[in-house]
Amino acid sequence: MRTIRSLLAAGAAALALAGIAQAQAPAAPPPGILADGAPAGFVAPALPKPDDTNAERARSQPGNNAPLWRAVRGVGGQGGYSSLPATEANVLIQSFVKYPGAPYVSAGEAWRQVRNRWIIPYGGSLFLLVLAAIALFYFARGPLGGRLRDTGRTIERFTYFERTAHLAVAATFVLLALSGLTMAFGKFFVLPVIGATLYGWLAYALKTLHNFVGPLFVVSLVVVIVGFVRDNLPQRGDLAWLVKAGGFLGGKEAPSHRFNAGEKLIYWLGAVVLGLLVAGSGLVLDMLLPNLAYTRAQMQVWHMVHAVAAMLMMTLFLGHIYLGTIGMKGAFAGMRSGRVDEAWAQEHHELWFNDIRAGKIPAERTQAPAPQVAGTART
Repeated sequence: MRTIRSLLAAGAAALALAGIAQAQAPAAPPPGILADGAPAGFVAPALPKPDDTNAERARSQPGNNAPLWRAVRGVGGQGGYSSLPATEANVLIQSFVKYPGAPYVSAGEAWRQVRNRWIIPYGGSLFLLVLAAIALFYFARGPLGGRLRDTGRTIERFTYFERTAHLAVAATFVLLALSGLTMAFGKFFVLPVIGATLYGWLAYALKTLHNFVGPLFVVSLVVVIVGFVRDNLPQRGDLAWLVKAGGFLGGKEAPSHRFNAGEKLIYWLGAVVLGLLVAGSGLVLDMLLPNLAYTRAQMQVWHMVHAVAAMLMMTLFLGHIYLGTIGMKGAFAGMRSGRVDEAWAQEHHELWFNDIRAGKIPAERTQAPAPQVAGTART
């Protein structure tokens, strides 16, 4: 009897264990799906095989990081992963380049050497030499003009529109020049004086100012180019003016029209050629032009174009600024008010004055005054 009860208990226990096992077993997958959840007919890809080349290099050349550097340079178009949308964000550094007689350097390092070893020293030297030449000329000759006595009768030289456009381009040019010179040469002259902390803030502020004033300069430059193009076309007497160097080294200036040949050279070479190069390259550096990839190489090339053109433009305009301010009597007042005395017009732009006196061109362009004949200035 006891044996029968033992057999019944063992059977009940076996049935209970079987029920538990059946409850814990996973349900059968639906038709067309394998037991691991993959679709029927799916073939798992083979596991990647170890890189025998890299493994052998690691054993034979311990410390050789060539594969790592190829990866960070994106050699072969295989850059790393980056979630940033910027161009070349998945490439940490540029590829290396080889120059004759020089070791391999990265393209970024090559650009830095061109900037620091060519543009900065030679551009700065040219700027200082021209500045020194102007200073010597001023102390040797003093301000030009004043040979003829004022008559008290004035002629309109610049309209209100011309003066406003000139003021806009002059103000933006000075701001860009001062900020650009400080960013380029400030670490040599400003940094030792004010220290790294203040110079860091100053450089950041000037860079921001430079970026925002640049587009304003572009607009005002285009307005000036269009507004002054007619009177800067070549005319009779320009070649003679150039041959005599304007007569500045003698006692009497060479005759010229409304703008002499020197001013026309500054207009065409300084404003049109160099000015548009500076403006266009600056817009690229500000990333304001469409349909450009703005890669590192592009930005480096345009930076060099911008720096060289800006240094040449600033150097060329030093003479123009000098003659328009302290270098010639009455020049600054004429730009400020728009009017010059007849004696000033006869002394500095004799052909222009003769055309006005002969009635070939009007003496007043803003409004038509009563007809009058310009008198001859007294000496």
